[in-house]
Amino acid sequence: MSKTRLPAVAGLFYPVDADILKQDIHQYLDQAKATTFAVAPKAIIVPHAGYVYSGMVAASAYKQIMPFKSQFNRVVLLGPSHKLAFAGLAIPESDVFSTPLGDIPIDQAAVRQLLAMPQVIASERAHRDEHSLEVQLPFLQEILDDFSLIPLVVGDADRFDVAEIINMFPDENTLIVISTDLSHYHTYDDAVRVDGATSDAIVHLQPEQIGYEDACGRNGLNGMLTVAEHKQLTVELLDLRNSGDMSGSTDRVVGYGAYVIY
Repeated sequence: MSKTRLPAVAGLFYPVDADILKQDIHQYLDQAKATTFAVAPKAIIVPHAGYVYSGMVAASAYKQIMPFKSQFNRVVLLGPSHKLAFAGLAIPESDVFSTPLGDIPIDQAAVRQLLAMPQVIASERAHRDEHSLEVQLPFLQEILDDFSLIPLVVGDADRFDVAEIINMFPDENTLIVISTDLSHYHTYDDAVRVDGATSDAIVHLQPEQIGYEDACGRNGLNGMLTVAEHKQLTVELLDLRNSGDMSGSTDRVVGYGAYVIY
């Protein structure tokens, strides 16, 4: 019998009604800048806050994969753990991830391959309430055709250990999605300064410059940047803003950035 990971934040971070959810996603995509890339991305970096705060930023990265959607039939999705402290990377015990837009099958062959790696564990608990991966799924479902998912919640993991996992999936049919927000709870002006420095480190492939407080998904992010540095890939900034730009509240903001790697 298959085991399904049910949505944990539908109705909180994004609409639970499928029609409204689709409408919101396409509105964000319509407002994002048109794609200008001649080659398919290897990876994208996207934020994971509630859609009203970061949906438009995320859409600027997702829009870049739309012209190449027929190429991708598998997604490796990495996001940080907000609820559970653990070492390494966690793969779920579920066979399917569900959202209001339907079910996504987990690539079970890849799961078996990953579980042979010392830095990977199986943990349904790590995935059960985690939003950093879940909020990416409706975007992927609306943009891609049929695809399988390899969802990894990243705990306390060295960037080289993360890079080793990412390097297990070099084929052109696999899209890597890195889920991370940037700084948390600075004033607006301080956030602009801090996130600007972090964004420069991302674009210039300097993972050693991105610290604990610079990005909540830094472990997955720094693993991806390590891969990009080794393979001499290019990172391009698409959008950089913070929650103050959306809400108007500037006392304690969260930073959001979107990037494409090719």
